[in-house]
Amino acid sequence: MMTVRPLKISTLLLALALVITACSSDDDTPTNDSTKNTLETNLTANTWIITKYLDSGEDELYHYSGYVFTFEENGRLIATNGTNTYAGTWSITSFGSSNSVDDLDFNIWFNIPETFNELSDDWDIVSSTSSKIELLDVSGGSGEIDYLTFERN
Repeated sequence: MMTVRPLKISTLLLALALVITACSSDDDTPTNDSTKNTLETNLTANTWIITKYLDSGEDELYHYSGYVFTFEENGRLIATNGTNTYAGTWSITSFGSSNSVDDLDFNIWFNIPETFNELSDDWDIVSSTSSKIELLDVSGGSGEIDYLTFERN
């Protein structure tokens, strides 16, 4: 007959307690709010320029050269080059429960002109620092990838 040592039972009980604690309902609440809030605060505290825009492999950065982008707290997005000013909207939406930028979408919408309408999409955040935000979008139809980078002005 097999005997169980007291040390093994206590180790098993400790492991079971750790598993139960790790699975508590407190872990089910979304935690990416802090990442989202940090991004929003950073965006609205500075002005930005586009330093990269590849549309299906084509460098389209020249369309945005000289434009400064202001992300306002109310979701309004302003692009101006001193002569032309275009208004759009922006938002960051979360769809997951981790503290990762992988669970956030960076949404941009411009109605006019057509070149700014090209920026309108729900972008995936590749990386984000206080001075640079790198985005990408995979086209639903063709699977081609667009890249957009904002840097602090």
